[in-house]
Amino acid sequence: MASQDVLSQTTRLASSSALLQVLFRAVTFGLNAFTLRHLSRELLGVVNVRLTLLYSTVLFLAREAFRRACLSGSTKRNWTKTINLLWLTVPLGVFWSVFLGLVWLHLLEVPDPSVVPHYQAGVVAFGLSAIIELLGEPFWVLAQAHLFVRLKVIAESLSVVSKCVLTVILVILYPQWGLYIFSLAQLLYTSVLVMCYIIYFGMFLGSPEATKKSFPVTRMKALLPKVVEDETFLNWKEARLTWSFFKQSFLKQILTEGERYVMTFLNVLNFGDQGVYDIVNNLGSLVARFIFLPIEESFYVFFAKVLERGKNVKDQKQDDIAMAANVLELLLKLVLLIGLTITVFGYAFSQLALDIYGGSMLSSGTGPNLLRCYSLYVLFLAINGVTECFTFALMCKEEVDRYNFVMLALSFTFLCISYFLTHWHGSVGFILANCFNMGIRIAHSTHYIYDYFKESTYRPLTGLLPSPVLILVYIVSGVITVFSEVFFCCDKGWMARLIHISIGAVCFAATIITMFCTETKLVHFVRSQFLSRYMKKGT
Repeated sequence: MASQDVLSQTTRLASSSALLQVLFRAVTFGLNAFTLRHLSRELLGVVNVRLTLLYSTVLFLAREAFRRACLSGSTKRNWTKTINLLWLTVPLGVFWSVFLGLVWLHLLEVPDPSVVPHYQAGVVAFGLSAIIELLGEPFWVLAQAHLFVRLKVIAESLSVVSKCVLTVILVILYPQWGLYIFSLAQLLYTSVLVMCYIIYFGMFLGSPEATKKSFPVTRMKALLPKVVEDETFLNWKEARLTWSFFKQSFLKQILTEGERYVMTFLNVLNFGDQGVYDIVNNLGSLVARFIFLPIEESFYVFFAKVLERGKNVKDQKQDDIAMAANVLELLLKLVLLIGLTITVFGYAFSQLALDIYGGSMLSSGTGPNLLRCYSLYVLFLAINGVTECFTFALMCKEEVDRYNFVMLALSFTFLCISYFLTHWHGSVGFILANCFNMGIRIAHSTHYIYDYFKESTYRPLTGLLPSPVLILVYIVSGVITVFSEVFFCCDKGWMARLIHISIGAVCFAATIITMFCTETKLVHFVRSQFLSRYMKKGT
């Protein structure tokens, strides 16, 4: 597949993912806002921190390394061996679910049954849901490798909506069920997710469309483990790369979910404070999930396909290098401006957003300061996602192994900083520690990118330098909206709130107009790659 075709399909995947996630998440956003007003902070803390951490840890340890290894390189490979490798995620998931489930049940503090009933059932259900989700791993990798644009997002969105609808129904009808509510909803989520993939591939394989695309798998039976005579069961090169990524993923999980591990194992916050922190964290990460994550996942595939892993810049095809450098520069500029916009305007509108979303439970106390700090953290998330997706797509096995040692040192440092900052600044300390963590990772990735391109004429890191005029507009907008919040928000009635919102809207419009005038190259990239298919539909 030509590089330009890969770029076109990748941007299509990223833009479709972002738009569909916004549409489906808008529904779940409203459902969750309703649920918040009917549950205790302690119950939310156990579900969203303790049990979700169990689920995400099992999935991360069981599949992350396999995903990265099996998505590297061309789609022209021995898919039988790749599928065999992917099925190893299921026994791994069973092992981690049993082992970590015992830790969650017997080594961690058990919540008060009168406040959070049925904790044991919740641990079993969330561990089981992780195993169910791993049954769909071969389908997910096939879909991602072949850039199936809508399947992934529709499957995830339908499962999330199903989960939220069931949660709301059970909260209204059986509020006394406690963790049974979330256990059933979690099992429904993973079941719907896996069934969407199975049903799609059941209809797609063997169809004229699959034949036309020369899809490497022709029958559903081929998606099961298979022993081929006179051949090894696995592709050992992929298996070794998986092991390297596994060591890295173990450390990355600590960095990604570090604050939850500190909360869970060190008891620095009670369950109620954990609940508020997690709600604010989820609200603050909406843009990361809607925009940054689809871009990171999609363009990891793009860079891995266009450039060859382990080769320096001189040994690559120069046309591919030129395209990759240009795309990387514009992606960095895109996520930087999105992150700056959220940082500037998020500071002045955090308290108002929390009050509208969750009422006084969120808008009083530490909630607003948490979301303000998270607005800054989003900027770090934005830059780190793109720099790491390029770095991980190009690193050879030896470089991945060396990076594992860096991650080990960073993991230990991060956990220590999280512990001490939380004692000094409460839950805000977690976000400050995360900013430090992301800053170090960004420094490592940008150093790798600089070294990679230094022997060429391309300088993609210039994408991190916005126009001076635009920076000035950001500063002025930030100052104006902060003063607006002081005078008009948030205990002076709805008319004052509307004035505050109007001032913010004017400043935001001025920022966008300045962006269009000063960042013309980026605007052209977004319109030609991300928006072209929607503009064509409208004409």
